Amino acid sequence: MNDFAARLLAWFDVHGRHDLPWQRPGDPYAVWVSEIMLQQTQVTTVIPYYQRFMTRFPDLASLAAASEDEVLAHWSGLGYYARARNLHRAARLAMAEYDGRLPEDIDTLQALPGIGRSTAGAILSLALGQRHAILDGNVKRVLARHHAVPGWPGQAAVARTLWTLAEAHTPHERVAEYNQAMMDLGATVCTRSRPACERCPLAADCEARQQGRQADFPGRKSRRALPERTVQMLLLRDPEGRVLLERRPAAGIWGGLWGLPELPADADPLAWCRDQGHQPIDAVRALPSRHHTFSHFHLEILPREIRLEKAGCRVADDDRLRWYHSRELAALGLAAPVARLLREIEQPETGETPWVESSTA
Repeated sequence: MNDFAARLLAWFDVHGRHDLPWQRPGDPYAVWVSEIMLQQTQVTTVIPYYQRFMTRFPDLASLAAASEDEVLAHWSGLGYYARARNLHRAARLAMAEYDGRLPEDIDTLQALPGIGRSTAGAILSLALGQRHAILDGNVKRVLARHHAVPGWPGQAAVARTLWTLAEAHTPHERVAEYNQAMMDLGATVCTRSRPACERCPLAADCEARQQGRQADFPGRKSRRALPERTVQMLLLRDPEGRVLLERRPAAGIWGGLWGLPELPADADPLAWCRDQGHQPIDAVRALPSRHHTFSHFHLEILPREIRLEKAGCRVADDDRLRWYHSRELAALGLAAPVARLLREIEQPETGETPWVESSTA
């Protein structure tokens, strides 16, 4: 075993995380679900979602048999919803093409939706002890600092260098523990800000530490100001208190989730309602605006509540539009801002926002 791995494993035996709920030797499914959830999401956030998800979908068969709506409902709030849709698609493919098991060959496993090289390596090494390197965000940071690798890891040349280093350091023994140790070291010691170098088992020959340049590695993507968008979200309520929801396209933000009908900021909500065949009471209640930030833009949401005389007749002809009672919403995959908004309007109102006349159609 190389010295790098030996020092790391000695540290892991004493200081590593050994009680994470997905640490199940021999269970690739549990590791797979956790690895997908952990992409761009911290462990402390993931744990309660993981536990709820595994309670409902304890194995590949139960996940594959579920509807996409139910899967998205259990994912709601975690963000990056393409992860959930790919997880669901991959489960169905595994049931249909691989006898209800995740493939144990890395190339075949990588061919499933949403599983890249590092995720496949993590599944097979952590669950089955196969020797595969991994390169998640924590591992990239450890290797970039230890070897003073310049540049942003999102660049292909930098990624190739880091993969070469990851392969070279990965031992042939205790691979599962080694890969977990690399992730643990990056998460708890070699952190993005204020790394605890005095506690690091690799500090003696860390090039970034020797140069006093820990903050320079890994390199960061050049930042640019995020554009801002504004949208109206319409809360259409019929006499029974039901709310009209619209399924979003699979591609794009909140893909496949249920949300509220949206209009440009300068559009007339009442005119839209009439165009859609609804019969609104001639008033719109403007609810407080709220903001949501994505990786590539800021979104300002202007909620507009509209009461209808009766449900619109066109809904029955459109699978994307449905009326829902509040008691049914828990079973749906809802975008987080929409879920919060719907919860708020169901609460008893104190200091109700006044209804205001909209411009005429």
